Amino acid sequence: MKVVVIIPAAGLGTRMASAPGAKSKKQGASKQFTELAGTPILIHTLRRFCSSPEIAEIYVALRASDMEGFAERLESSAKDLPRQKIRVVEGGEHRQQSVANAMTRISASSDDIILVHDAVRPFVTEAIIHEVIRAAQKYGAAIAGVPAVDTVKQVERTAEGALIKATVPRERVVMAQTPQGFRYAILKKAVDEATADGFVGTDEASLVERSGHEVVVVMGSPRNIKITTPADLELAEFYLKVTS
Repeated sequence: MKVVVIIPAAGLGTRMASAPGAKSKKQGASKQFTELAGTPILIHTLRRFCSSPEIAEIYVALRASDMEGFAERLESSAKDLPRQKIRVVEGGEHRQQSVANAMTRISASSDDIILVHDAVRPFVTEAIIHEVIRAAQKYGAAIAGVPAVDTVKQVERTAEGALIKATVPRERVVMAQTPQGFRYAILKKAVDEATADGFVGTDEASLVERSGHEVVVVMGSPRNIKITTPADLELAEFYLKVTS
């Protein structure tokens, strides 16, 4: 069994634009190139997967304008990363298209495992990666997730704001994380069906659910955060300090 990782990293990440002290190589650069302790978040994320002995290949989907600069950055300041594992492909206008583009470049058998992981989720652990792989191998589709700790309200949007329509029992809710793992044939079918129907999902699990396959959840971690706002970046800097 081969395990391949897809990291869709073609988004702009406008919510990070106001981060005080956030450094990137150019004005308007993607959030995944925002620096965390002097290194782009994407590089931190790649190190997590490169250090796992279970991972055979990693496909990073980038905007065309970012591809050359990213390759240069790998050569200049990420020499510890095994370049033979990393492939750079052109991403699409949204996450789903980036994953679909990467899938066309992957050579895999139907039972090989494809992991999809957020470029700006750099604190994933080897244990979480391993558990998602094992669950995807056993059940065909799995994601990392954590139980909801806040009360969840279902609302109806109005011109004046939002009206609560129901309270959702917390025991029925999990907060989805990545990696999300799937047997190659299951994910390929789901992506192809969604593309043919013009459907755009919020994550890969939503496509697989739509395709009729059940998805299991394995325990993620509260530290496996997705860095999308300045406040997230401050929390990430703290986590980096206490774990280094």
